[in-house]
Amino acid sequence: MTQIKPHAYTELPQEFYNLQNWQGFENPSVVIENAQLKKDLGIKNIQKQELLEIFNGSLTIETLKPLSMVYAGHQFGQYVEQLGDGRGLLLGQISSQKDLIDIHLKGAGKTPYSRFGDGRAVLRSVIREYLCGEAMHALSIPSSRALMIIGSDEIVIREKSETAAMLVRTAKTHIRFGNFEYFHYNNKPEHVKALADFCINQYPAYFSKTKNAYEDFFRVVVKQTACLIAKWQAYGFSHGVMNTDNMSILGETFDYGPYGFMEDYLPPYVCNHSDHQGRYAFKNQPYIGLWNCSALGHALSSLIPEESQDEILQTYEVIFQNTSAELFRKKLGLGQEKSEDAALIQGLLDIMESEKLDYTNTFRNLTQALNAQKTPELDSEIAQSWIVSFQERHAKESLPISEKLTLMNQINPKFILRNYMAQEAIDAAESSDYSKLETLITVITSPFEELEKYQNFANKSPAWAKDLEISCSS
Repeated sequence: MTQIKPHAYTELPQEFYNLQNWQGFENPSVVIENAQLKKDLGIKNIQKQELLEIFNGSLTIETLKPLSMVYAGHQFGQYVEQLGDGRGLLLGQISSQKDLIDIHLKGAGKTPYSRFGDGRAVLRSVIREYLCGEAMHALSIPSSRALMIIGSDEIVIREKSETAAMLVRTAKTHIRFGNFEYFHYNNKPEHVKALADFCINQYPAYFSKTKNAYEDFFRVVVKQTACLIAKWQAYGFSHGVMNTDNMSILGETFDYGPYGFMEDYLPPYVCNHSDHQGRYAFKNQPYIGLWNCSALGHALSSLIPEESQDEILQTYEVIFQNTSAELFRKKLGLGQEKSEDAALIQGLLDIMESEKLDYTNTFRNLTQALNAQKTPELDSEIAQSWIVSFQERHAKESLPISEKLTLMNQINPKFILRNYMAQEAIDAAESSDYSKLETLITVITSPFEELEKYQNFANKSPAWAKDLEISCSS
């Protein structure tokens, strides 16, 4: 597979990474292969078995220089001086249209940064990451994606015995806020500069070599982060572990662990059962994004004066609010910007919270309120009053109703990845039945379609699934 090239990261000094090989499985198997992503990457003609042999390490590409990255990070607000790729390897890069895309192997065995871990991932966690990457991509939320899941009969111990698996992950970058933090806190400003220069050179679609290149670099990262989290909020997505080592400098959703798409609208929703203080609750995500950007700014303080940092950080809230307002206007089918829109949006959210309405289904069914039909979610007296305001606001729009309905159905998904769906697919896959996983992929990659055959996937979760707890262990 000559398309995979050694990663440019190997051009940085040796202190940035460790060159090493990985540990394949004795009896590997393909759990699922991402045919659409293969096509997007221009490798659709490479057979599944050949990819399996390459990524399991039994078919060697001599030119590759696989590496594990070192980085640090703030975990739940506390600085941890060394983290790094404890079970992952950056294999290389592949050209895709205009971009170079990283190819990364998660669950590849021990690295110098594994600490006490075994370097493996489990089938449960890689299925969850695979599913969410595809769900997010289909919703146009920037995200890492997976090319393949490799299963095995190797047993690893977490809370219980589980089978090990590897995820072949793609992303525009694997450079995190924590990469900069590691060198800043180790008093290596020359390495902070080298990494910033590398990013500016490596990602010209994002960063420019201007007179104030470092300020502009930071400005773009802040903007990408604010825009990303606005999209998370618009679709009810909760990441669960917004540590600085899980934040991509290019604003892609990254390192999926105990994530969750919110069902009943509950701003204090916490999807990670290890987050006892609710630091990463759904309602806190916008603030945590800013906090993380501030931590990155501190790590760049040898390159950017404090007053410039402060000015750039002040752009975060404006970008977040403007992006959010635009997304929510679209979700309500509004094309023009009016002064009363903020109150209209907040009014709906307040009703959804007080009446414990399903976030996704309520937005999807708003078209009924425009189409002179009864909206099943919005049947209380307060909700009916809101619908009147909603209809009056739409009377000020010039688009025909048919176009409004089409636009609303193109931004408000019918299907989201509900946790119980992922759990059912995992339970079946752990018994070597991958059919539920494949069906679920079909549904979540067409979130805006009607798909009458799969109507049950649009229903609210059954009672047993309401309080599924998701842990960080993977």
